[in-house]
Amino acid sequence: MKRKRQGRILELVRDNCIETQDELLAMLSADGFSVTQATISRDIKELHLIKVSGSGGRYRYTASKTESADVSSKFYSLFADSVEDVDVGQNIVCIKCSSGMAQAVCASMDVIGFEGVIGTLAGEDTIFVLCRNEQLAAELRSELLKLL
Repeated sequence: MKRKRQGRILELVRDNCIETQDELLAMLSADGFSVTQATISRDIKELHLIKVSGSGGRYRYTASKTESADVSSKFYSLFADSVEDVDVGQNIVCIKCSSGMAQAVCASMDVIGFEGVIGTLAGEDTIFVLCRNEQLAAELRSELLKLL
């Protein structure tokens, strides 16, 4: 859900002149996202959104030059091309990759910052993702399998 919400935030700031967090909150609510002001604030920080001067001297949100959307699209492409299987055991998600690709996939996952992930560990062809609990691990597995 976080990834979808943050993707939508990037689309909204790209396509609209959004001056305040309240405006962003209203647009997300209209799109069916139930979020709080604190969540919006965290998303803005994680997405590296900045305010720039727009027309008439008004400030609006925009993605910084290190655009998270670019990172996200690279992750999805890398994941789809490199990952062979995703499984779960209790609160650990095991991701099997093509030989030599686990560290690249793992590093890109760390940048994305999936919800409920405590940490990741990559070898040559395997990634272990430690989740806070079994339910979050199952949800992450389900979400990742959709990318294959």
